[in-house]
Amino acid sequence: MILIIDMGSQYTHLITRRIRQLKVYSEIIPWTAPLAEIQAKNPEGIILSGGPRSVFEKNAPTASREIFEMGVPVLGVCYGHQLIAHLYGGRVISSSKEYGKETLAARPLHLLKGLGKKEQVWMSHGTSVVELPKEFEVTGSTPDCRIAAYAEPKRRIYGLQFHPEVQHTLNGAKILSNFLDICKCRRTYTVKGMSARLVEDARAAVHKKGVIMAVSGGVDSLVAARILQQATDNLHLVFVDNGLMRKDEPEQVKTTFVKLGFRNFHAVDASELFLKRLKGITEPEEKRRIIGKAFINVFEGKVKEIGSGIEFLGQGTIYPDRIESAQPSKTAAVIKTHHNVGGLPKKMKLKLVEPLKDLYKDEVRELGLELGLENELLYRHPFPGPGLAVRIIGEVTKEKLELLKDADHIFIDELKKSKHYDKTWQAFAALLPAKAVGVMGDERTYGHIIVLRAVSSMDAMTADWARLPDWLLEKAASRIVRNVKGINRVLYDITQKPPATIEYE
Repeated sequence: MILIIDMGSQYTHLITRRIRQLKVYSEIIPWTAPLAEIQAKNPEGIILSGGPRSVFEKNAPTASREIFEMGVPVLGVCYGHQLIAHLYGGRVISSSKEYGKETLAARPLHLLKGLGKKEQVWMSHGTSVVELPKEFEVTGSTPDCRIAAYAEPKRRIYGLQFHPEVQHTLNGAKILSNFLDICKCRRTYTVKGMSARLVEDARAAVHKKGVIMAVSGGVDSLVAARILQQATDNLHLVFVDNGLMRKDEPEQVKTTFVKLGFRNFHAVDASELFLKRLKGITEPEEKRRIIGKAFINVFEGKVKEIGSGIEFLGQGTIYPDRIESAQPSKTAAVIKTHHNVGGLPKKMKLKLVEPLKDLYKDEVRELGLELGLENELLYRHPFPGPGLAVRIIGEVTKEKLELLKDADHIFIDELKKSKHYDKTWQAFAALLPAKAVGVMGDERTYGHIIVLRAVSSMDAMTADWARLPDWLLEKAASRIVRNVKGINRVLYDITQKPPATIEYE
């Protein structure tokens, strides 16, 4: 087992996922955990994550020197790299920011064994190590960071200023694999067989009490519902038509869950309620909070209808939802509030049960297959909990929703026809808060602007824009402008995550 000590990075769980992909179990513990708790985990190796703070700040995350005396290898990433150097008497200073892809001049030994002399890595820092402690040696540099990697091989202590866990570091998996070899880890971790344990855990948690759960038809809620279906006979599924779903999706969801044999399936049309509460709201975080609160209000209303015995709220929350809501660490920076996490009222009347909260999307899909769900259901593109509300920049109105639903439907239809749907992690249309002049039928128009977004990714923590063929984009854009009245311009987003997010709000 590899123990990740969380220093507040948004990528802490991504490190964990990468280690698991290399078939070694890993888990996270906050930097505030006492030394005894860390020692009790008995890890084969320890990784200190990155974080948004500086080692000079008051109350900045730190680590006990005794961690390095446990006799296991220690790797510091970004902030962790700086912290180790600082603790051992090296010099760390505020520096010019280095952000994005950089070329690493590597000495191919220790962690960098088997790499080339020039490697693409991904940087994100404004503090640098400029002087190493005694017995530490430089193993990698970039043009703007002389000490981008170091090693102290006798005590098996290593540091990386760059992020090996992100896809943009092309040989990041090799670097992490080298660390696992140094730790002498056995590669035995697998998701296979995990569904039985998760069912048992859920059964023990709910104690035959009633569970009510929101389902949307998405992968996460579907797999979570399947687990809870096997864990209790007292499961009530509530599908809330919030008016913010994709074109024709409400009917598809109802059909799916009835077909899968869920007995207590309740459909609620709350579209007018959501639109009313969102009226005049333009701030993204406020939208998410409003939507989260509306969901809970609807659920609580449904509990009263169903009667006594309902004590739990089931949710399909997964790791990325918690990461971007800054749940893993008090020192993490909030990127956005997920409606299943940060949007929950403090005095919610139901207790939570979240079977998938420690898993990533690809692990959830593996579990779904083990639970007997069809590929077509499991490999649908992710859809945000707040729905199209976060794809309409600015105020959400019925008119804008109809425009966006039609445009999005056309884009997805063209992706499926061209066999590119399964080649992308996620694709959708978004509506920008602006209009543009156009010419249609020899007449001047002043219409809305649609932006198309398609990305490739492994787990949504990082993503690259999908290189869709020109002819496909042209066909989708032409169909949208021709068939969706009120739209006269279509753009294509070519921004990676980071620095952007996949969604727009």
